[in-house]
Amino acid sequence: MARMKNALANETSPYLLQHAENPVAWYPWGAEALEHARLEDKPILLSIGYSACHWCHVMAHESFEDEETAALMNTHFISIKVDREERPDLDKIYQTAQHLITERGGGWPLTMFLSPRDQTPFFGGTYFPRESRYGLPGFKEILAHIAEAYRSDPEGVSKHGRAVQEALQRQAAQEKAHAGPGELSATPLVLARRQIGDSFESRFGGFSGAPKFPHPTTLERLFRHYCASVESGAPDAAALHMALFTLERMAAGGIYDHLGGGFCRYSVDPSWMIPHFEKMLYDNGLLLPLYCVAWQLCGQPRYREVAAETAEWAIRDMQSPEGGYYSSLDADSEGEEGKFYVWTRDELAAVLDERDYAMFSRRYGLDKPANFEGKWHLRICAEIPQLVAASGLTEEELRQRLDRARRRLLLLRNGRVWPGRDEKRLTSWNALMIKGMAVAGWVLQRDDYLLSAQRAVDFIHHRMWRDGRLLATYKDGTAHLNAYLDDYAFLIDALLALLQAQWRQADLDFAVELADALLQRFEDAHAGGFYFTSHDHEQLIQRSKSLQDDAVPSGAGIAAHVLTRLGYLLGETRFLDAATRAIQGGWTAIERYPSAYNAILLALEEQLSPPETIVIRGDAEAIKRWHARCVERYSPRRLVLAIPSSAQELPRGLREKKPGERTVAYVCQGHRCGPPITEWSALDAILDKR
Repeated sequence: MARMKNALANETSPYLLQHAENPVAWYPWGAEALEHARLEDKPILLSIGYSACHWCHVMAHESFEDEETAALMNTHFISIKVDREERPDLDKIYQTAQHLITERGGGWPLTMFLSPRDQTPFFGGTYFPRESRYGLPGFKEILAHIAEAYRSDPEGVSKHGRAVQEALQRQAAQEKAHAGPGELSATPLVLARRQIGDSFESRFGGFSGAPKFPHPTTLERLFRHYCASVESGAPDAAALHMALFTLERMAAGGIYDHLGGGFCRYSVDPSWMIPHFEKMLYDNGLLLPLYCVAWQLCGQPRYREVAAETAEWAIRDMQSPEGGYYSSLDADSEGEEGKFYVWTRDELAAVLDERDYAMFSRRYGLDKPANFEGKWHLRICAEIPQLVAASGLTEEELRQRLDRARRRLLLLRNGRVWPGRDEKRLTSWNALMIKGMAVAGWVLQRDDYLLSAQRAVDFIHHRMWRDGRLLATYKDGTAHLNAYLDDYAFLIDALLALLQAQWRQADLDFAVELADALLQRFEDAHAGGFYFTSHDHEQLIQRSKSLQDDAVPSGAGIAAHVLTRLGYLLGETRFLDAATRAIQGGWTAIERYPSAYNAILLALEEQLSPPETIVIRGDAEAIKRWHARCVERYSPRRLVLAIPSSAQELPRGLREKKPGERTVAYVCQGHRCGPPITEWSALDAILDKR
């Protein structure tokens, strides 16, 4: 017999819809739920999670599907369920509050109890088991305790909430404090390099023990630092080693999908062997360009392979027919974490011949003890030269056999019950993958990757840009929710990357429109910097201006970076001034621990040493050779646009860079531009010096 659905039934979020048939009387966040809580004087039980979250599924099965637990929730609380991917504004606030209350790190599921009057939190945590275990109190016990405390000691509960609110207000005041120097300095860049080196884990790569996350913004900082050190004449080989070694070990470990491509969210062990099996679009969007950079810098084929396989995974498994990219694949299938990805020896032996099985087993660790609940999760355990020496095959023959085995196993795996796929399309995460695809397209010379990126941009432009504003999420024909700073900043960054790969006038026009909207809707005109939510956003108990990077780069940092680039490209001082104010506004925090602020360091670096802009004009076919030469090396402070002579109505700053009778290149450093270059040899000579 079908269970009656609750108020989540009309939502588009797959995560919320997963809970629509719970016996809990869930509401989505909104006026109706908040008003019910106020009128009934019941505390709000706020539960925040996301579709691919394993422990969210565990708590749902243990507690939210349990009639007895649901009865407690329905009697004493107004229960609100939030998808953190749709509402990062709420998640940021209540994750911070959870940390203040418990003095522990946050995570998902996030479980918070709020005042019905003003949504101030007074108690919270993350995952709670239904009954007491793991050193955690049982969820039913907590529900009963909170309900009794709210009934018998309302003043005590209110006092606790006021203390949390005051702490949140102090934090917001610190974020708004304007403490910038008269002139910007490179001190944070130097200190960031030192802090990253101190945190590097030399045995397996990465920058922490278990659980081990990729930290892509840290890896990008190391690559950029290395490039700057080469330009200064004192190459920092250690910086390059830290980045390359981390990417190498990740690509060898089980955090990488050796059959289908793409990365899982993190490793539960220090050696990258066993992942938390969810695969998120944003992780892969951030890692894809880093593997392209690694290949550019050292030429090792493995980095190119990983980049190509990750891009192909995104197109094959994550791109919708409409063009946008889906959000994630679950960690679980058939109720078990990792079941889709792990193997038994018998499964392999059934589809591989004896010789292929022996080589594949040595390569991917099936000749060693099982590493995941009695089964094997693939990771690289033997390098190609070892296998060549043992097999008597040539390297080419060995690779052909391994590739054939991988294809057979992928085909077999594709016949299994798949993990759930969250098919909402988020503007910000799409932007990260668009940038990754654009970089992979020009570095790996793959037009299909560029086409994928262009389809995603066009989807966002047509479906999620309305009346001069972005919307944050799209599913089942519905785009909704006021977009956040990340959506605007990441999308501008993606458009600039795509413009470097292939000129489309509409993409530049869109980037400028987005930049204007970003300044109008998010800038703190008094203290500088950018709020995470727009000026006309729903009023919440806190309005964040944090510059600190998280699982994704800080939107405020990327905003300052892209405004710096657009400012120099178009000669728009208002963009440059806004970027400078953002850096100055957060200077105290940046100066104290800069390695936590890698996104804003991008802007600082290019304010101190303005980016090089190369604009190439000429016949559409003729300019391809010049463009390819300009982008063949990793040059992180270089922006290259190849604009056909036929392009009309260019914005100010590009308009004077006119085409001639022959191909012409304009090379500028910040505001300073050299004379037009019309000879290939002259351009080649300039690039050789860079």
